[in-house]
Amino acid sequence: MIITVVCDILGVENNGVAVVMLNLIRYLKSEGHTVRILCADQSKIGQENYYVVPPQSFGKTLDRFVSKVGVQLAKADKKVIVEALTGADFVHIIVPLGLGLASAKIAHKMNLPVTAGFHMQAENLTGYLKLHKIKPINTFVYKYIYKHCYRYCDGIHYPTKFIRDTFESRIKKQTPGYVISNGVHSYIEKKDVDKPAELRDKIVILSTGRYSVEKSQDTLIKAVAHSAYKDKIKLILAGQGPKDKKFKKLALKTGVDTEFKFFARDEIVNVLNYCDLYVHPAVYELEGIACLESIACGKMTIVSDSVGSATKDFAVDEKCVFKHKNAKDLAKVIDYWIEHDDEKKAYESRYLQSKFVYRQEECMKLMGEMIDEVALKHNEKRSDRVVVKE
Repeated sequence: MIITVVCDILGVENNGVAVVMLNLIRYLKSEGHTVRILCADQSKIGQENYYVVPPQSFGKTLDRFVSKVGVQLAKADKKVIVEALTGADFVHIIVPLGLGLASAKIAHKMNLPVTAGFHMQAENLTGYLKLHKIKPINTFVYKYIYKHCYRYCDGIHYPTKFIRDTFESRIKKQTPGYVISNGVHSYIEKKDVDKPAELRDKIVILSTGRYSVEKSQDTLIKAVAHSAYKDKIKLILAGQGPKDKKFKKLALKTGVDTEFKFFARDEIVNVLNYCDLYVHPAVYELEGIACLESIACGKMTIVSDSVGSATKDFAVDEKCVFKHKNAKDLAKVIDYWIEHDDEKKAYESRYLQSKFVYRQEECMKLMGEMIDEVALKHNEKRSDRVVVKE
């Protein structure tokens, strides 16, 4: 098939959405499909099967903020969208932002089978505006993206049942959903890795994720500050993001020995394997691949109990869970596992044997099966199709 993948965000693999998107594109190409990529990556202009729209500008102030997040948003140029969709057999939309919204509507009018991924919680957007705690606003976001994107789709890819249930409860509708994990790559696995010499006398705590409100790294920094083992702990926050300066300032103020760094994929595997504890403090998380990678390496993994996060369901029991946004409670959990090393080893074995982790290769096969099934069903009902009214 000729498959057009609509990528509002395309660039380096510096965030979960980019990793998921590029993994899917690589898989589809490996299966022999011709993949057209509709995006705003100006470096791709002139390259075969790339259809490039202009970047979206919101003015200097907002453009600087978007750049700080580490992405480049796309402008919905109708002419380029139609060009990218003409002659295609299938359309897959990565996220429901400007380019994705416009492409879903145009693809529907062109009678093309359409699927879309669900890789963005409402709180991922409202968190930047400090409105993430206001439920009606989050519900409005969910209803908006349903109206302008997902209602045009023949299938929706949900990484977890958690996010499918969340979305459908907010819009009060059942959707044509497929629950498929984004998966953990096979090279993420347990192996013997020595700590760097400078960390051998340290208790290394790792957390991976974009520096942002919803990932709640500030709670972890404060927790280490409350720990009885503060002076022995080396905290590694792997990532980057808009709260970089704020979190660095907090670490300095609290005296927590913290390394802020964006690690390459091969580097993070080593850090995962030599760290002593992995903590995922996010309050909003629709899947949490970073958390699953820790589990795949058999690490003691501590998660928050937030109702807005799927990762709470990954804990093997309540001893691995803390009250979200509660630094003192997290400090107690951290100290418990520092003090109970033999029990920690037993729990790490339980994590390694758990059924939470799905391998990326198998997940990509399921994505391929979803596309084949949706295309078949769509083509079977072309003759009695009804166009959704605006």
